[in-house]
Amino acid sequence: MVARSDGGWNATTPFPFIQGTDCCGRVVAVGPGGDESTIGSRVLVRPCIRPAGFGSMDNVWMGSDFDGAFAQFVTAPSSDIFPVMCDWTDVELGSIPCAYGTAENMVHRAGVAKGEHVLVAGASGGVGSAVVQLVKRRGATVTAIAGRAKMDRVRAIGADDVIDRSDDVVLALGAESIDVVIDNVGGPSFPGMLKVLRRGGRYVSSGAIGGPLVTLDLRTFYLKDLRLIGCTAWDEPVFPNLVGYIERGEIRPLVAKTFPLERIADAQREFLQKHHVGNFVLIPPSAGH
Repeated sequence: MVARSDGGWNATTPFPFIQGTDCCGRVVAVGPGGDESTIGSRVLVRPCIRPAGFGSMDNVWMGSDFDGAFAQFVTAPSSDIFPVMCDWTDVELGSIPCAYGTAENMVHRAGVAKGEHVLVAGASGGVGSAVVQLVKRRGATVTAIAGRAKMDRVRAIGADDVIDRSDDVVLALGAESIDVVIDNVGGPSFPGMLKVLRRGGRYVSSGAIGGPLVTLDLRTFYLKDLRLIGCTAWDEPVFPNLVGYIERGEIRPLVAKTFPLERIADAQREFLQKHHVGNFVLIPPSAGH
């Protein structure tokens, strides 16, 4: 695979273009010199590709920088294909790669440990709901932030406590009460996220769905010895970790709804309504369920 200079998050996306960052499927062919023994294997594709190796933060993404998974057939580097042995359906496995990989990368890079208290913003979304599960499997306590209509569903996936997204997080939790904040929301809530962190706490983000521009008081940052951790390129252990969690039954998929591939526009419209918890999955023609 050669990274294109004109595609995706790294430049202007070329058209026509196939989207789709999540992929579960079976290997039907390999390129010259490829391992033919993998043909027939059910696999997940790691969508965050590190073309210069894991010693560099350079990265390209399937479905953003090169054609992705909203199709019946997908090509990907052999180094980013991971066989999975489990009893999950293809639909369930297809809900994992991007959301859970992004979530595990943040949890891993922040070094979340047993006994810590973690605040998860946007906990009802695909990434946020994955973070809740992945933090709980490490033995940490989770306080989640979600809309009132989704609070019970967030508790059901493991959150120890849930606060409404309209609440003042400092009033709800108290200053210096949290070890790690995992926040893909940003926006006006950002200053409060730093205030609830204990001294030496870690703030981790891989998104800004509530707004990319925030107010940062540098005094809060340096006087509390905080760490601000940005996450885009996935660390090497992240995807193998996920495969292990799946095979050992330590996480479960959160499939909100499925759509046939030809109804992709309907899926995207409904996704934007934000009434769901978890992930939407597209099913190509003749795919196993």
